[in-house]
Order: sequence, then structure tokens, then C-alpha cells
Amino acid sequence: MPHYRKLKQLAVALAALPLAVGLALAEEPAAKKSVTEAEVKYQAGGSPLANEPMHQNIDPKAPPMTEAEFVKARQIYFERCAGCHGVLRKGATGKPLTPDITLAKGTEYLKVFIAYGSPAGMPNWQTSGDMTPEQVDLMARYVQQEPPMPPEFGMKEMKATWKVLVPPEQRPTKKMNNYNIENIFSTTLRDSGEVALVDGDTKQIISIVKTGYAVHISRLSASGRYLFVIGRDAKINLIDLWMEKPDNVAEIKVGLEARSVDTSKAKGFEDKYAIAGSYWPPQFVLMNGDTLEPLKIVSTRGMTVDTQEYHPEPRVASIVAAHDKPEFVVNVKETGKILLVNYSDLDNLGITEINAARYLHDGGWDASKRYFMVAANQSNKVAVVDTKDGKLEALIDVGKIPHPGRGANFVHPKFGPVWATSHLGDESVSLIGTDPDKHKEQAWKVVQTLKGQGGGSLFIKTHPKSKNLYVDTALNPDAKISQSVAVFDLQNLEKPYQVLPIGEWAGLGDGAKRVVQPEFNKAGDEVWFSVWSAKDKESALVIVDDKTLKLKTVIKDPKLITPTGKFNVYNTQHDVY
Repeated sequence: MPHYRKLKQLAVALAALPLAVGLALAEEPAAKKSVTEAEVKYQAGGSPLANEPMHQNIDPKAPPMTEAEFVKARQIYFERCAGCHGVLRKGATGKPLTPDITLAKGTEYLKVFIAYGSPAGMPNWQTSGDMTPEQVDLMARYVQQEPPMPPEFGMKEMKATWKVLVPPEQRPTKKMNNYNIENIFSTTLRDSGEVALVDGDTKQIISIVKTGYAVHISRLSASGRYLFVIGRDAKINLIDLWMEKPDNVAEIKVGLEARSVDTSKAKGFEDKYAIAGSYWPPQFVLMNGDTLEPLKIVSTRGMTVDTQEYHPEPRVASIVAAHDKPEFVVNVKETGKILLVNYSDLDNLGITEINAARYLHDGGWDASKRYFMVAANQSNKVAVVDTKDGKLEALIDVGKIPHPGRGANFVHPKFGPVWATSHLGDESVSLIGTDPDKHKEQAWKVVQTLKGQGGGSLFIKTHPKSKNLYVDTALNPDAKISQSVAVFDLQNLEKPYQVLPIGEWAGLGDGAKRVVQPEFNKAGDEVWFSVWSAKDKESALVIVDDKTLKLKTVIKDPKLITPTGKFNVYNTQHDVY
């Protein structure tokens, strides 16, 4: 009881302080706004590092913990906290939780902070019912220890996981099936560790292919033959679409946690190389494109763009391949740097380092494929890189926590070519001018801001043949909003958006039914949506007629477990968005 009274007294005392001061673990600029519920949901997914053996270095000043307690707390941290605070607790979306900060606060203060949360976005773990008081006490003591160091993962470790299941010389010399490969959709089945290859013509599942856990993206080789998928556990699978039944022909783990993969697309290098970037260890690796044999590893550890302080954990967030030169664009999250990696000579690798802003995340090409647009989400900016001249073209202020996916390109009726992003943190959709030749006054500026359904958007999409712009809101806390999508008329952007009740159209039972990632078919006349429920609930794919905005087809199958991202082969191969 005295312990409870003390905890309650601390809570009351903290509540009497100015919120931004009383609950802050570290100083931050006064202009910093709170993290949204959508952003917390997005970042707080479990890390594959939860079950990895780690070196434990206990600070003698820290409160005592048994080995069993430390292991249990470490698992909780990587399942719930690492996405925001980082593997080494250096901070990203969440604030730093290193012992130089946490020891000064003390166990009782930290227990209140963890239990009740903060207005800056820290969840109220105890009062929400997600943690017991015992777990809160455990975590308050854990974050005062030195962060355990995950193992490195170098060439030796990669080669130990590398498997060529079907050597190139034993693969088909021509397409051995009758599928319209260019209209296949590689669909992530997040919680089953698989992708479903769905025939876009017949709407039938061609095959279910075993992959790593929670495939983040699918990418196509320049020829369109090979499909590369990468899971959050850093496992890459190479799938040959020419086989009678497309399946894995090679696989490798490139680290312990990852998000990005792509392949060489420049003339003379088609299908030759692949590249993957890791969250842990912070590095990227270049591989043979037809076998995944690892060839060269490059670390991304280094100095940040703003304070120029050393960061030991700069995660590789996204990678895209240039079409007109032998170059990969590698976006490094925590340092805020964009790397232009020239792969024409791996022995003398050329890397152009471009300072942008933190924390770099996802992005895509403008319509000309000269300029790469990437979200610096915690800076509320979009960075523009001129890949022809190899320099930063602009840093553009946008809405709160931009999350464009690849973005959306279209011709604005007034301002000419634009690229659009939606946001996790607010309801806005920012339209950025992208034509410095014919629309110089509008180039690299937000020319118009649309108002969508709300925050929690993950993807925005259109197509060169479409007159519509689709914006999902999968992480919005309002179920009605998260289960629907907003559609803007590109010929009349002043007109209110139309809401499509995708979740309702799916005809499912109970479940979250979050609607995520609009994706067009090759022809640009259908839009596919994932209706994503829990792994023990029914999910579906919903297909809408782009011309009429009417329901066209619903694909249901017990094998469609937690479908999320979908990647049309042709559109992904050619960066059509």
C-alpha cells in the first residue's frame, strides 16, 4: 500500500507540472508536436530481434535485475518499444532511453511515465491494460541498464544462410506457364510468412510462396522475370515467375531485421545485381541478381546531418533503382542521408552522400524518373534529389509525418505535373509541383493541400490512365475511417472526396477490417485493396472499377491471412504510380 501511495503521489505531482516538461525524458524543441496514435501504432510493431541472443552489459549503477528478468524485459522491449526508441535506445520517433538519461530519472519516475504515458506519444502501457504493474516495474528497471547489443551479421553469417534452390542453368529458358505475368499481384500475407501470387486477370490465387516474416515489399527485376521479396526478419526470397508454378529459386538472410530490397535496372545491368538494406545491423549489401550471392557489404553507421553526432544505428529505410544509370538510391533513416550508390564497379564503389533531413522513410520517383521524392517523416518534410546531377534539389515542408509509400504522380489542371503524399499525423494531402522546366514557379513547392478523412494514412495512389486519387487511412483510430478510402476527382480537386466503404463491401464478419494500400492493375482500370484483419479473422481483397467506383470483385480464401501490401508486376517493374 505505501508503494501504491507513492506511485499515486508521483502521478499527481507530475500532472501538476507543465505536460511538456513533466513527462519529457529528454529536452526537445518547443515546436515539436505530439506523436499521433496512428504513428505509435505504425512504429510499435514487434521487432524480429526479440528472440535473438544478445550481449548483456549491465550498468553497475542500475537497479538490480536477475538474468531471467532481463531476458523477459528485453523481449518486451523488442516486441513493443524498439520500433519507436531504436535497438540501442538512441531514439527515433520516441525519445532516447539510454542510461545517462534514465538513471537520472530513477525507477519510480520511470514507472509513472510507462504506466501513464505522455502527451508526446508515449502509450499509457499500464492504464490501457497492455502491461501489468509488475511488467511496468520490470521495464522501468530494464531501461536503466546498458542496452544489450545484438550480434553483427557479416559476410560469413550471410553465406551460412544463402541457398540456391534451383541453379540458374536448371531454370526455364522461356516462360513455362500461361499466366499474364505482367498482371500478377504479389500480395503480402503478413502474419503467415508468405506471399500470395494472385492472377490479376482471373482473380485466382496462383500459388502461396513461403517467405520471411511480414514481407515489407516486393520488387521486380528489370526483365520482369524475377520477384524479390524481403521480410522484416531480413530474409530475401527470389521467385522465378517463368516456372510452371512460380516458386523460390534462391534465398538469403542479410541481417536480423530489414525493410528494403531492389534490383539493377540500368541498361547493360538488367537483372545483374540486387541490393538490400537492413535495420540491424545498419548496412546494405549488394548481391548477384539471379542467385542472391552476397558480394559487398557497406555500413551506414556515421554522423547525423543536423547535429553531426555519431549514430550507431542508422537504419536503411528504403531503396530504389535508377532506370537511366547504374545507381541505387539508398535512404538512411537516423542520419538523414541519401546515398547514391553507383554499382558499375563493385571493387571501387562510388557513393555520393546527400544531406537531407531526419528521419528518412519511404518515397518514389516523379513522373520523369529524374527526381526522387522521399519523406523525412519526423521533420515533416519531403526531400527531393536530382539523380541526374547528384544533388539535393529541395527540402519541402509538408503535413505531419508524411507517409507516401511511393507517392502519386498526376497532372494538376492548374499547376501541371505534381507528386502527392498523404500523412500519418494529420488529414492533409500535399501536392508538390515537379516540373521545373515548364512550371518553374510551382516546382518543389506545395501547390495545393487537400483535406482527407483523417490521419493514419499509409498509402496514396493513382495511375496515368486514371482520373482518381485514392487515399487510405488504415491506422486511423476511428473504425469507420480505417475501413474506408477517400477518392478525389483529379479533374475537379475542389469537389469533396467520395468515400468508398471497402470494409463493408468485403462482407466479412467481425475483425479490424483495416483498408490498406490501393494498387492498380496493369491496365489502370481496376484498383485493388487489402482488407486486413487479425490472423485469426477473415480478410479479403476488394477490387473496385476505377471508372465507376463500384465494387467489382471480392477475393476471399482461407489462405489470405492478414493481406497487406500488393505489388502489381508491371507497375512495380516500371515504377508506375
